[in-house]
Amino acid sequence: MNEITINKEIEKILKKNSITNKKDVYKKILSFIDLTTLEGKDTNKKVEELSDKAISYKKNNPLLENVAAVCVYPTLVNVAANRLKEKGVSIAAVAGAFPSGQSPLEIRLQEVKYAIDEGADEIDMVISRGKFLEGNYEFIAEEVKQHKEVCGDVHLKVILETGELESLENVYQASKISISAGADFIKTSTGKIQPAATLEASYVMLQAIKECYEESGKMIGFKAAGGISEPEDAIKYYALVESVLGEKWLNKNLFRIGASRLADKIFSELS
Repeated sequence: MNEITINKEIEKILKKNSITNKKDVYKKILSFIDLTTLEGKDTNKKVEELSDKAISYKKNNPLLENVAAVCVYPTLVNVAANRLKEKGVSIAAVAGAFPSGQSPLEIRLQEVKYAIDEGADEIDMVISRGKFLEGNYEFIAEEVKQHKEVCGDVHLKVILETGELESLENVYQASKISISAGADFIKTSTGKIQPAATLEASYVMLQAIKECYEESGKMIGFKAAGGISEPEDAIKYYALVESVLGEKWLNKNLFRIGASRLADKIFSELS
């Protein structure tokens, strides 16, 4: 997990995978986006407008796909669900004491259940970074396992909050624990702290996913989130996923980008 070596590998990947036909890639990336609003001042109206935006891209250009999901707080899930019923866009909820994870596990699980009852198709949970940094890996495994048990068939994305994990070795360890405990996706960040998503942390997470696939044949998804607002930055994450995991990961079932401004900018590039 040497940072210098990892940066050299990333540089090599980005040079080798220099994308010439950007429009085709932008079309794909648009369909991978979890269109997100996670603010204390979120209102019903804001989530309705966001939901309308989520299905506006294909409406305005039939050659495009809409975004993958709309991501909101649990109390606003039913607003998005009512707006997007049978529209082909998933409802993701950040649940389980997002963004800190600093609530009793029992209460966090109740919040997950509430979000699912309200209509969430996907849950984005956070691991307890304090417990992880104390070396209490058993707790991390148990919390992910219990979140997944509550989720059942609902997809569970496990947020590592890589910017708080202090080292790339820790990012790797947290990735492996989360995958083993039942994560359907591992996700970089909440977007609430800096640094949020980074190529270095993402590379390490992708290596953990690759190892899992090579060992078991199980395909775990990857979500980059936090600070990815420019199309050029999104292309870098796309190139990283393609290089480390291959083309079979380049679909919304296995690759997501959480963003609030990126979709409009990509749509503008495609107009």
